[in-house]
Amino acid sequence: MTTNTRLPGGLAARLAETALVAAPFHLADGARLDSYFDEYRLAADPELLRDTAAALAGLVPGDAQLLAGIELGGVPLVVALSVATGLPAVFLRRRPKGYGSRRQIEGAPFTGRRTVLVDDVVRSGGQLLAMARVLRMAGAPVSDALCVLERPLGGRALLAEHRVTLHSLLTEADLSTGKGEAE
Repeated sequence: MTTNTRLPGGLAARLAETALVAAPFHLADGARLDSYFDEYRLAADPELLRDTAAALAGLVPGDAQLLAGIELGGVPLVVALSVATGLPAVFLRRRPKGYGSRRQIEGAPFTGRRTVLVDDVVRSGGQLLAMARVLRMAGAPVSDALCVLERPLGGRALLAEHRVTLHSLLTEADLSTGKGEAE
């Protein structure tokens, strides 16, 4: 199963209350959403971040050796998830740093380690796919990705076409209906 439909402690409601913002949001491709998931509000709440990471930990494949957080929304999630799972982490920039280390991948050694991508929201899947390619080219096998929220904009299908299985904690419907709550 790729979506966690039973969450502890009212987590879906807490995420919706804290991070779901009912306001226009413009995507990079020009599309407009009526609401958006504000990952900064999630990351700024230590208890909610801890509880979200604990729930995400249950979605990490058993053979994972490394977690990879995508800038910027995936970084606090991957740090919290690393603590929750005991797995080391790397941090991915969209482009190599223009100065200093000039690296695109920072953190733990990654070559040959089965890596799971981590991000806050998946829409079209393009960003996760690009980062999977970066990791694969650098020698880190990637076949799974985790997110807090999956919006139904084709991301799951695109990733599947490229042999990446998406595991989402919540879908858009879970946040609006309260589904996903433990009874």
